[in-house]
Amino acid sequence: MLWLAPPAAAQVTVQGYIKNKSNGQPLPGATIELTSPRKLAVADEQGYFQFTKLSGQEFTAEVRFVGFAAQQLSLRADQPIEIALEEIATLTDEVIVAATRASLRSATTFSNISKGAIQKQNFGQDLPFVLNWSPSVVTTSDAGAGVGYTGLRIRGSDATRINVTINGIPLNDSESQGVFWVNTPDLASSTQSIQLQRGVGTSTNGAAAFGATLNVQTNSLNPSAYADVVNSFGSFNTWRHTVALGSGLISEKFTVDARLSRIISDGFIDRASSQLQSYYLAGGYYGKKTLLKAIGFGGKEVTYQSWYGVPESRLQNNVAAMLETAAAEGWSQQQTDLLLQSGARTFNIYTYPNQVDNYQQHHYQLHSSHQLTPQLIVNMAAHYTRGFGYYEELRTNEAFADYGLPDAVVGSETISFTDLVRRRWLDNYFYGLTYSVQWDRERVQSVLGGGWNRYDGNHYGEIIWAAVATNAPKDYRYYFNNGVKTDFNIFWKTTFQFTDKLSGFADLQVRKLDYTAGGRENRQFLFNIDKQFNFFNPKLGLTYALKSDQQLYASYSVANREPVRSDFVDAPAGSNPRHETLRNIEAGWRLQRSAYSFNANYYLMDYGNQLVLTGAVNDVGAAIRTNVADSYRSGVEVEGSARLSPQFTLAANATVSRNKIEEFREVLYNYGTNFDEFNEVQNTYRNTDISFSPSLVAGSVLTWQLPSGVELAWLSKYVSRQFLDNTSNRSRALNPYWVNDLRLSYALRPPRMREVVFSLLINNIFDHEYESNGYTWGYLAGSAVYRQNYFYPQAGRNVIAMVAIKI
Repeated sequence: MLWLAPPAAAQVTVQGYIKNKSNGQPLPGATIELTSPRKLAVADEQGYFQFTKLSGQEFTAEVRFVGFAAQQLSLRADQPIEIALEEIATLTDEVIVAATRASLRSATTFSNISKGAIQKQNFGQDLPFVLNWSPSVVTTSDAGAGVGYTGLRIRGSDATRINVTINGIPLNDSESQGVFWVNTPDLASSTQSIQLQRGVGTSTNGAAAFGATLNVQTNSLNPSAYADVVNSFGSFNTWRHTVALGSGLISEKFTVDARLSRIISDGFIDRASSQLQSYYLAGGYYGKKTLLKAIGFGGKEVTYQSWYGVPESRLQNNVAAMLETAAAEGWSQQQTDLLLQSGARTFNIYTYPNQVDNYQQHHYQLHSSHQLTPQLIVNMAAHYTRGFGYYEELRTNEAFADYGLPDAVVGSETISFTDLVRRRWLDNYFYGLTYSVQWDRERVQSVLGGGWNRYDGNHYGEIIWAAVATNAPKDYRYYFNNGVKTDFNIFWKTTFQFTDKLSGFADLQVRKLDYTAGGRENRQFLFNIDKQFNFFNPKLGLTYALKSDQQLYASYSVANREPVRSDFVDAPAGSNPRHETLRNIEAGWRLQRSAYSFNANYYLMDYGNQLVLTGAVNDVGAAIRTNVADSYRSGVEVEGSARLSPQFTLAANATVSRNKIEEFREVLYNYGTNFDEFNEVQNTYRNTDISFSPSLVAGSVLTWQLPSGVELAWLSKYVSRQFLDNTSNRSRALNPYWVNDLRLSYALRPPRMREVVFSLLINNIFDHEYESNGYTWGYLAGSAVYRQNYFYPQAGRNVIAMVAIKI
């Protein structure tokens, strides 16, 4: 008898798109699960999902997304399906951030980054590196590998000009107005979504947005219990360990979520190590009309200092130039030898074992939302942040007088200088209340919001060791000063639907600031600040719907911003730094369809009295910033994504811009041929480039999804030349760079597990040598000009592997 094997069943593919029923927008991160065979898929940025290698023609599935009603349906293999989910009545976490986020009707330039996109790129590097491929974003790392002190610029604006909120609560430091991401390590692991608004953006709480707004939302409701264990390890001894747990809905109303993380890295730069710890804990009550949520998160960082950078002479391996650098810096023979003998791209001037930044910061938030009527929702939030820590440093040959101390007398010898170790402390409190009232009718959506916040911070220094006894009293602080800042704002923004196609947007904010500070500064001078500011920041815009999936928009906004602490403290006697004003025009076209999307935007950011470094210093040698009357940024941004086939997806963006100061006066100091005189020299430049403002920034991510569960992504980033100062001189500039990364992942879904994902990130795959940040200074000696450039080299080819087990 002849036995014939039955023919193999034909394998089929099921695919489709998941969107919001009310506005047609995709729902990235939505899950769809087949009941037989049991398989799970997650929608990508376009809401697209796919199942491959299935047998049969019809399948039963359940679709879920937070804040939307679950839907059960049948899928067929013969054609793609569009699934529209309906929002549910129960309040979700999105109401917490709704007041400060832009919508399609708000005539604002923005991008949304979903949890899925964040998790794919979260290998333990700081949040700026997770956002690196967003439009107009440039990132940098002091240690060169994305762990430790990192930063980002958006449209050329630095961290002090980017408003950052977490769940609507301000994160920017009240005095410096910067954000130090090292204080919130692994925040990405507890982030639900991020909205990046470019330009002035919509009204929010905290510092003025003078380049962009980053609106971070932490984890939202997860109705199912879960446990995640994530470990990554890679080059430079980089390790990340994360454990996260969630209860899911208890009694259909309560949730508890928790996370612990630890990240360590030696860094690419010599001794630029980081030891980071962080936590996240949240408990929530979700009712049909009421939401209560308590959130605590924070961390501690111990980071070896690599702030000084690498001299250009060391990068070029130029011995004569290195000796000139050492002489200009006044370095000792030991430091000079270190410069000559270290790696060309990894030099770090610091060698003292405890030359570290040691700081911890803890954030506590309590959110309450209540739906009074179907059209009216009230949100309230109280917050409290506690931060304290120091950076420790060895100082050689320091004068006792610089620490308010008399010379030491040893026998018959008077000693005026000593080596010492000092700690400079920051001890602060930040607390306040924010609120919003949201009113939503068929043609009118209106929000009344605002907040009151208070900052109280102490700055002081201590000497913990000296080679020569200092005769300092017990608990001696060689300087101490305190700053108190209150920030009150109220905003009202309304969108009105004039016709089925045309809507208008108005956003009016009043902001009142009081800042007092005083005491003795590090350089042993007394200061006193008592400033008040009252700002009115209006924003107006129109949006026109060409079709249901296409929009034209245009807006005009004004923002005002107070000077930072150092502008007041370091200002020369008798001078008065003025506040800055930004007038912002945004105009663009948005297209959103199931398989592709495209945004094109023109912007003009016209500054009045922008504060910039000119090279001038005050009477104690501190660099000062000066107001320049007229400057601007103008450019075009394009951003798009497309599903080229069921396997290939391409996302890309590019920004082309001009960034100019109408008239800039550089200040140089002439010390004479024999360093026996002193006078000031000014050089005037017109229509010159703003520092750190590349004329072209472009990024792309090409993703290849294989049927076997393997995903490959090619990530590219190009940044054109950036000048270190405002003179447009190419000898003081960061060279253009084009960096490519490769990300691989393989997802398994074993029984009784959500998934197990193996990932590999190969950074800078072509081993390109580049620098992403730097600074410059110079002086004259008679007719000779001396310049010193310092750079922050980034790592060459390096690898991080990650294993994520999700139960």
